[in-house]
Amino acid sequence: MPKRRPSPLRLSILPLGLLLLPAASPTFSLELDVQKLRSAKGVLRICLTSRPQSFPDCKDDPRAVTRSVPATQAVVTFDGLAPGNYAAAIIHDENGNSKLDTLMGIPREGFGFTRNPAIGFGPPRFDAARFAVDGAARPQQVRMRYLL
Repeated sequence: MPKRRPSPLRLSILPLGLLLLPAASPTFSLELDVQKLRSAKGVLRICLTSRPQSFPDCKDDPRAVTRSVPATQAVVTFDGLAPGNYAAAIIHDENGNSKLDTLMGIPREGFGFTRNPAIGFGPPRFDAARFAVDGAARPQQVRMRYLL
């Protein structure tokens, strides 16, 4: 049986079809370096989000990344992140009760944010903690703060 050659029309449609295939999106890694922990007790609770309205607690963000790691682990790596702007909030939950303990609204446990913004009353805005994740992303150093 002789081989059939593809028609010129089929050959011209093939490159168009390749353009319609979804391209793999690049992903990146992020390293958070947590500094000035006052003790190795408890866990670090980390919220990483790209949505300003979900910062600093990651509420209502299905794409947010949250982690709980032992406080002895001061460097945390996040892999597979899409390029974009992110902000991270960290709580040093020293007693392991899954929340930030306060006394009359003042945190009794440590907290920190990417880019180490100035702290007034309440957490900083997303823009103050925002950083870019792209091919040139550097490790983000987060300095923990303790008020009591």
